Parts: sequence; structure tokens; C-alpha cells
Amino acid sequence: MAQVLEFKLPDLGEGLTEAEIVRWLVQVGDVVAVDQPVVEVETAKAMVEVPCPYGGVVTARFGEEGTELPVGAPLLTVAMGASAAGGAIDGSGEGLGERAAGGLGERGAEGSDAGSGNVLVGYGTGAPPARRRRVRPAPPAAPARAGTSREAPAAPTAPSAPKSPVRSAEGHTNDDAAHHDGTRGDGPVPVISPLVRRLARENGLDLRELTGSGPDGLILRADVEYALRAAAAQGRTAQPTEPHTRVSAVPAAATEPHAPTPAPAPGGTRVPLKGVRGAVADKLSRSRREIPDATCWVDADATELMQARTAMNASGGPKISLLALLARICTAALARFPELNSTVDMDAREVVQLDHVHLGFAAQTERGLVVPVVRNAHARNAEGLTAEFARLTEAARAGTLTPAELTGGTFTLNNYGVFGVDGSTPIINPPEAAMLGVGRIVPKPWVHEGELAVRQVVQLSLTFDHRVCDGGTAGGFLRYVADCVEQPAVLLRTL
Repeated sequence: MAQVLEFKLPDLGEGLTEAEIVRWLVQVGDVVAVDQPVVEVETAKAMVEVPCPYGGVVTARFGEEGTELPVGAPLLTVAMGASAAGGAIDGSGEGLGERAAGGLGERGAEGSDAGSGNVLVGYGTGAPPARRRRVRPAPPAAPARAGTSREAPAAPTAPSAPKSPVRSAEGHTNDDAAHHDGTRGDGPVPVISPLVRRLARENGLDLRELTGSGPDGLILRADVEYALRAAAAQGRTAQPTEPHTRVSAVPAAATEPHAPTPAPAPGGTRVPLKGVRGAVADKLSRSRREIPDATCWVDADATELMQARTAMNASGGPKISLLALLARICTAALARFPELNSTVDMDAREVVQLDHVHLGFAAQTERGLVVPVVRNAHARNAEGLTAEFARLTEAARAGTLTPAELTGGTFTLNNYGVFGVDGSTPIINPPEAAMLGVGRIVPKPWVHEGELAVRQVVQLSLTFDHRVCDGGTAGGFLRYVADCVEQPAVLLRTL
């Protein structure tokens, strides 16, 4: 008798709660080995290949390409172990044939005790747990799954309409406490993502009254958002009432069979805020909400910096990039002004000055704006910085950056001059305390040594968190950067 194990979407780290299926790497009936990548998913951070911790035959897949699944939702099922008769395996997981045995090698006979040798956040390396019987609620609108189906049914194209989301004077009632924790009054609510529970709680939505569109009636974020949009379209959002009074916020068309169909919303194209775009929106919104920022800027004569770079590259060896020189100037400036290489802990009411510089830099890709991070940038020279910038930029364009390469920055350098613009007001990337923006370097009239001349001029902009320092510190940092740009020899003091 083969053991059928369910592999769920693991926690991919960095607080990510969902991922979108980009490409399946296996089909139903394929033999997979332990730690073999089975699906490629896109998170808000990067594209990731997810390995399966079990070896055996794939008996079912859950979700089509393009489907967004929450962490903990089933990805696929794998039948592992060999039957006495060595018969072929079917969709129900009965038996394991020669094809599976050949793919598993020695693990075929010991599948129930074999474990993954690698670690992916969300599951460990121990032996797979024994199969448990689980009782899931069957929402009325959720279609029943055929017992012999080898392919999981596709999710509905549109979420089901809510039955009766409610709101009380405080946004919830006494009997709402269960659904706030993800449980029904008469059983568990099929919802996994804490993001979904929080969204429902903040909007006074009763998860017990929703029908999920995910696998086995799982309630997804799209279901909650659909319910909120439906309520808003009819203007029936709940009004403050007496405590413990439940007021329906369902559109009239959902409860009155003969009510006329509401007119469609005005035309336009709706672009979902998900993936990288959604992560950027959340991060920048948080920055504007939480950080009292200020911006200062200065024009600098970059002629000597450009000449110094030309001389470096003419001497042989790897070419030095302009971004690497600017990064080296930033790390030297942060050593002199450590207040700008810090983070704010509001719970403890402390500014934490960091003893390392993990330098983020903005990179535009086909998937949107990403900010890869150069670890320990303060310990790298211009040549080492150039190589690391090139590696991370290529990975960003290929969509292969890992979450670790996209997080943990302490200061960001944004070279928006590549877009042909002179200046900007950077938005801080929380929890960092500052960002330096660099415009394009162009010939401009400039007074040099008392005479008017044409020089290579650049505008430098610094946005800083006013909680960590005042304008004097920020101005000192920016002036030091400008001095190094105008006279690169100033850097020799810190080399």
C-alpha cells in the first residue's frame, strides 16, 4: 500500500504569505526524487524554484499556472513506498510500480522513513509525518472532488459572492472572535493566510459567511476583496449600530432574487497590485506613513571623478563602474556619519546605529523595480563592488534573485540618472534611515577656478529620516559625498 503525502507551499521566508505559480516542472504521473524542484513560483521578492521533500510519483497538482496560493496551501500529492505486488499506481495512490521504484532507487523501499537532505524554510529535514485524517468543512458552493481524479480541479475563474459579511459598532461582535482567529463557530474556517484574516478583521467581514474559491473551499485574499468591492458597489457598508447588533453589508442583488443587476463600474483597466508591484506599493506606502522624511540636494562638478574612472580603466584589469565609485564614496561617508546607517526601533524608542553597511541599489527590470543588496559593502573595494553589482543586476533581470539578496539593506543608492533625469526626491526604503539619489551627469556651464567653463555636473539628493538626525548631520553627509565627487583624492584619507 503506497503512502500518499501532501506537499504544501512552504514558508519561503522574509514574512512572505503567498506566491504565484509561474510554471509547473512536473506532471501528474511523473516520478520525482527527494529535493527535486517541482514548481517555479513568483513571490513579492523573487522567482523561486520549490523543491519537494518527498520522493515518489506525483498523483495530483493543485493550482494552474498563474494561480496565487497562500503559504500552507496544498501544492501536490506524492505517492511513496512500494506495494507487495509492485502494481502500477493510480490517482488514489494505491501501489507503486516499477517506474516509481526505478526513480527512487534505494528510497523506494524506505520511502516512509526517508527525509529531505536540504532545508527550505517551512519544512525540515526529518522523515515525513504519518498520514493523518483531516476533516475540512465543505462550503456549499465548493464542488466535490472526484475520488479518482489525477488532476486537481482548477480554481473558479471568479470568487463566489459573499453571503452576509457584517460589521458592528467596534468592527466586530462577540461571536466574531472565532473568525478573527480563523475558526468557525461550528468548525474551522478554511483560511490559512494571516493576511486574509487581518484584512477581514480590519473591514468587519465575517469569514464564516464566505465561500472560498481555493482548493477545498479555501478562502483566499481575492474572496475577501471581492466581498468588500461588492458591498462598496451598492453603498451598503455597515453603519455604526448598537453593540452586538449585526448589520448585513451584502449587495441587494445577492439577497433579493428579483433586484435589478447593478450597472457596471465606469470603464478602465484594472491592474492587480500583486507580486513585485504589490510589494513596492506596500513598502512605499509604509515609508510615507511612518517616516518623517526630509530631502536636501546639491549640484557637484563630477569632471574629475569621470577622469579618474577613465584613468582606472585605462590601466588594465576589470573595468570599474561609476556606480561602484559612488558606492565607495557612500560607504566612506557613512563611516563619518553613522547616524544615516541606522534604523529606528519605536517600540524601544531607540535609534540603532549599525556596524555594517549592506548597500541596496535600485535596479529596473521587466518585472518592475527591485532593490538588490550588496552585503558588507564597506569591506569591498571599487573592483569588488563592480563585480557584485554586475552579478546582482544580471540575477535581477533574470528574475533569479533570492529573498536574502533582496532584503537586509541598511542604506540605498539610487542612480536614476540612467533614465535621463537630473533630479528626484527619493523615498526611503524602510526600515532604512536614508537614500542617496544620483541624477544624470551632463555638461553644464560651471565656474571653475574663477572662470566660466563647461563641466560635467551631477545633482545629488539625500532623503533622510528626521528621527535619526537633524539637517546638520544630513548636510554634512551630503557635502562630504559632493566633495569626494568633485575631488576624488579626498577618498584617500579613508582608504
